[in-house]
Amino acid sequence: METVTGPGDAAGVPQQGEKRAQLSRTLKPSWVWAIALGSAVGWGAFVLPTDWIATAGPLGAILGFLIGGLLMIVIAVSYGFLIRTFPVSGGEFAYAHAGFGRRHAFLCGWFLTLGYTCIVALNASALALLSRYVLPQVAERGLLYEIAGWKVYLGEVLIASAALVVFAVLNIRGATASGRLQFIFCLVMLAGVAAILISVLIHPGGQLSNVAPLFPTGVPPWTAVLAIVAIAPWAYVGFDNVPQAAEEFDFAPKKAFRLIVLAILAAALLYAAMILATASATPWQRLIAGEPLWGTGDAMSGLFGGIGIMLLALSVSMGICTGLNGFYVAASRLLFAMGRSRMIPAAFGVLHPRRRTPYLGIAFVCALCLVAPWFGRQALLWVVDMSAVGVTIAYTYTCLVAFKQFRWSGSAVRDGDVPGCESSGKKVLSLLGAVVGATFLGLLLIPASPAALGPESLTALLVWTALGLIFYILRRKENARLSDAQLDYLILGRKTAAPGVQDPPVLREHAAEPAAAEPVRTE
Repeated sequence: METVTGPGDAAGVPQQGEKRAQLSRTLKPSWVWAIALGSAVGWGAFVLPTDWIATAGPLGAILGFLIGGLLMIVIAVSYGFLIRTFPVSGGEFAYAHAGFGRRHAFLCGWFLTLGYTCIVALNASALALLSRYVLPQVAERGLLYEIAGWKVYLGEVLIASAALVVFAVLNIRGATASGRLQFIFCLVMLAGVAAILISVLIHPGGQLSNVAPLFPTGVPPWTAVLAIVAIAPWAYVGFDNVPQAAEEFDFAPKKAFRLIVLAILAAALLYAAMILATASATPWQRLIAGEPLWGTGDAMSGLFGGIGIMLLALSVSMGICTGLNGFYVAASRLLFAMGRSRMIPAAFGVLHPRRRTPYLGIAFVCALCLVAPWFGRQALLWVVDMSAVGVTIAYTYTCLVAFKQFRWSGSAVRDGDVPGCESSGKKVLSLLGAVVGATFLGLLLIPASPAALGPESLTALLVWTALGLIFYILRRKENARLSDAQLDYLILGRKTAAPGVQDPPVLREHAAEPAAAEPVRTE
């Protein structure tokens, strides 16, 4: 393995002969699949079915998630190709640099950092919300104050904070431990969802007739479905955590596309199963009329009593844990890649001397998220809604870069072309993916859209954009000291044969096993 000799000179500029920090290849295919699935599902599939049913009706919500999943697979085609071409940490940040240069890379990385960090915080707050329902005597102790209509209790703040610290420590200890636990959590979650759906369907009180009407009254079906499709970037965000960990695969990167597709399909079916179970357990119009704190919990409790709540609580706990763990991985690897390229302080690009993990990025995400529980869940939701814009920007960048990399079948070979880029079909799909990404962005930003951001979220978006601009200006001189060749090496791991002449991207399709000089850590 290449070793770290330090963060460069005083300005953070890499010196001649300095080695590029590189993560150990320890992640197995099943663990990577679990990172994608667990991150994509998270807590939403168990907490929000009644919100989605109220918006689109049971069938409208299910169709919206299935269509959204198919659109994500279109986008995943570009991810699969670029993971194979650039198997490095940073994901979309690295792709934006490869396709459009350093400014676009910073823009993409800046918004992704916020998106990933917010989702870590939101998963922790979801655990506190679950404790309000299951253990109110613990969570609702020590009322502190009220923000945006949400009462903040010391009990739930401590629960969320404890979860953040535990998973931060787990990730600092190594990718092997977090990857293995992620896989176990996903298996338990899937088993729990299967048990819930089967139990509801065979229970005398759980009837498919409860699903009627299929769409909300007074809302055109296509509008109802579109409102759910519009949240697909948020609902499936997490499959894009796979490229963030690409540098740590202990298998050939070309397998990543299949793992992503399997994760998206599993997530779509899981969303559909929870919507169907919730709507079948009790007439859904009566369920949502009371504006419940946790509608799915009320539905399971009404049908099965305490056993139903325990099974649901176990499933949602696994979903929350997989979301916390998966986005800790993604956020810390993104910060590591940006630190390694000196777009943020170079200390973020230094690995733990023994664990070989980006410990400073993990600690930074933890510290930032520890502030969130004190502001209440409603205020946090405004920021999370805004962060969907950043994820959609990343999707669009990825597809546009793939479109540039792919070439039409039968066209002349260009200098630097990589094997497997000759495909008219994939070039069309990558363009279609870019259109899908731009459409999602429009649905979020156009005021007349059924999924348009609220004024609070738009304000948060403007504030984050302004902060990014200020940060970029402050670091512009230091960043300008790096040549394009140096950035290519630090971000993509490729070197130049001579000044201004780039070698083709380094491919690791042959890396089914770790190199002999780079042993896999087992601790």
